[in-house]
Amino acid sequence: MTRKFFALSLLLAGFVLIGQAQSQNEETTEGPEITFAESSKNFGDITQGDVVEHTFKFENTGNQPLILSNVLVTCGCTATSWPRDPVEPNKSAEIEVRFDSKGKNGAQNKIITVVSNAINPREKVSIKANVLPKKKDET
Repeated sequence: MTRKFFALSLLLAGFVLIGQAQSQNEETTEGPEITFAESSKNFGDITQGDVVEHTFKFENTGNQPLILSNVLVTCGCTATSWPRDPVEPNKSAEIEVRFDSKGKNGAQNKIITVVSNAINPREKVSIKANVLPKKKDET
């Protein structure tokens, strides 16, 4: 009888712990969530002075409106455009990134930090390129 009671107690305790873990997971997923289709764009070799652009697409995979409050770049060579209006749940939007390689040389890795009200409030995407010097006959 004691063994059966002990086994039943362990089984019930396990169900209680599983229920608590599920309710905690549900609590943490409440709110907007930003999900990018890709986290990086590699332009490969480009020539110094080239300007390249890329659009990062994302979706609000959460259950509340997503509001981007800022998009931070690592230097003045990247310019961004992003939605200022809330992105509703299950809707998509875009962040445009522009890289001007003037005055740059060699491997470049520019980080773009997206600040929002999401449950993942700071997400990062990046653009990469290898900037080759201009040929001598180019001026």
